[in-house]
Amino acid sequence: MKELMIIGGGSAGWMTAIYLNKKFNEGVKNLKITVLESPDIGIIGVGEATVHAVRYFFASMGIDEEELMREANGTYKTGILFRNWMKPVKGEMHEYFHPFEQQQAGGSLDISSQWFLSGGNLKGRYDEAVCISSALMKKGHGPKGVNSPEYQGVVPYGYHIDAVLMSKYLRKKAIEAGVIHKEATVREVTVKGGNISEIITKEGERYNADLFIDCTGFRGLLIERLKEDNWDSFTDALPCTKAVALQREMPKGETPRPYTTATALSNGWAWQIDLSNRQGTGYVYDGSKLSSEEAEAELREFLGDESKVIKSTHINMKVGCRKEFWIGNCITVGLSSGFIEPLESTGLHLINLGVGLLCTHMMSDEITQEVRHSYNRLMGGFFQDLKQFIVLHYCLTDRDDTEFWRAAPRTVDHCEWLKNQLLVWKNKVCEFQDLAGSYSTTFSDENYRYVLYGMQYYPKLQLQINIDQSMRTFENIKQMAKSAVATTMPHGDYLKTLKG
Repeated sequence: MKELMIIGGGSAGWMTAIYLNKKFNEGVKNLKITVLESPDIGIIGVGEATVHAVRYFFASMGIDEEELMREANGTYKTGILFRNWMKPVKGEMHEYFHPFEQQQAGGSLDISSQWFLSGGNLKGRYDEAVCISSALMKKGHGPKGVNSPEYQGVVPYGYHIDAVLMSKYLRKKAIEAGVIHKEATVREVTVKGGNISEIITKEGERYNADLFIDCTGFRGLLIERLKEDNWDSFTDALPCTKAVALQREMPKGETPRPYTTATALSNGWAWQIDLSNRQGTGYVYDGSKLSSEEAEAELREFLGDESKVIKSTHINMKVGCRKEFWIGNCITVGLSSGFIEPLESTGLHLINLGVGLLCTHMMSDEITQEVRHSYNRLMGGFFQDLKQFIVLHYCLTDRDDTEFWRAAPRTVDHCEWLKNQLLVWKNKVCEFQDLAGSYSTTFSDENYRYVLYGMQYYPKLQLQINIDQSMRTFENIKQMAKSAVATTMPHGDYLKTLKG
């Protein structure tokens, strides 16, 4: 294999290009990599939040973190604040925080069990008791202090980032590193013997390669030519298939928050993501319950503020994934592979997973069907695991104010493993072994606990414990949180240091 061609730019195309070029061509040129990007087809460009693992992608690519933040108007993200996903209690809106941080150690018993057995669930929120990120979030502090090294903070963190600007930045870096960039629009895809033999552009150019990577988004321009009936829809479990995204000026008097907010509305949920220069908002909703006009009106009413709207975009989302991601000499990466609603900001992470797996699966002189099957099995497992984790957020609700929310608990019927585990978790805490052997690469038992207990799905535990010892454990966490606040900076202040 000597030549690889990536069809499509955007986040998927340029993350793939820069990664494979770094892995295959650093020191020795092994592979000619070309990105064919259409000047006529724009990218969606609204995926503006990430999970913390994307940090490792940028770090391994040798990207200067502060430069990336400046170029893409980035801010830091320590987690997601969920609001209104259950009924109000005593007039107060339901809230919980899902951080990237692992729970602190709890002594002889795990900290979750200690929290329940010492009556913590009767006194406050789980996240506030077991981690320090919640304290940072409440104070408006990001993960870094004035002398924090790049890609390091007092807690794990991801990013809020302008996806369009990030793609342009990665394109510049990839081209500087030797990736070939061509601008043209695909007119025809020629298939012979189950492989793509040639790409013909509307400009009349012809391209061939040993491998083609389909980064053409929801269209799946290449993979659709190779096999029919190659889509596994998730809409039975995840009915939100539409979104309206609004970019607006930062509301007056506000500074960028170091976390994403996900607020449940009538037929879905709204995100709020603060970049350094503006705010990205949107409403992910069930299109069978609302028209696009009704959804945008509800979002604008929810936002309330009169900040100037810069851009409005309506998106039809293809929720699910390929049955086969790699067919013949074509591999899908990004939205052409699949899509799960962005509730946990997994879009860029799935690109990272896909291209990382691709790298290890294409190192041999011969790519066999067993290699393709391995790739397809693993990618399919990632999507199935993520589907179950997203369904977890919905199926535990007690909201009954709309048909959408009344139906939400039944979404678990489409996730057999999760349905069975919820029965188990009524009588024990969620622990590592419950998820061992799964495909999960991002959301572990710790993440499940933040959602389970944030949604007030508590196990029935009975055990006598030393309450004084338990209280000391939680007091130590409070002191650690105070120390973390003292050693970090207000998020807005830290961002100002990046503009130098």
